[in-house]
Amino acid sequence: MTLIKKGMQVYKARMTAMFIIAVFPLTVLTTQYFGNVEHFGKMASVLAVAVICIGAAAHQAWSANLFTTVSDMFPKKTVASVIGIGTTAGGIGGVIIQMLAGRLTDAFKETPQTAYLIMFIICALSYLIAWSLMKTLVPRHKPITDL
Repeated sequence: MTLIKKGMQVYKARMTAMFIIAVFPLTVLTTQYFGNVEHFGKMASVLAVAVICIGAAAHQAWSANLFTTVSDMFPKKTVASVIGIGTTAGGIGGVIIQMLAGRLTDAFKETPQTAYLIMFIICALSYLIAWSLMKTLVPRHKPITDL
């Protein structure tokens, strides 16, 4: 088996794994339901935290696979630069999402559940959106070798 064929198989397997990982944060959408004290009593906070933990675990799995995807696609001498660019974009995204959370909190002072719901929707869907972008920008794995 040639190195390119093996690389394509690894890429397909990784993209499948990343899709599965991207689905898990959708559980975050149930946080407010499981956090309802009227339904779940004293266990409500435990269940809400458990759901958020599933999303956090999926985030870590996503990050690990994303870093490895970069090393599969780019030559060794460029991996650190590409990851640095991605990390910078992630940092800027973090600032923007914090600003959005603050504005939502201010806008929905009367109904803070709405602000939380909007943030949970953004968090839950961001991985599927990112996976879709990756699949669109890199439909077939082909290592970059001309750098």
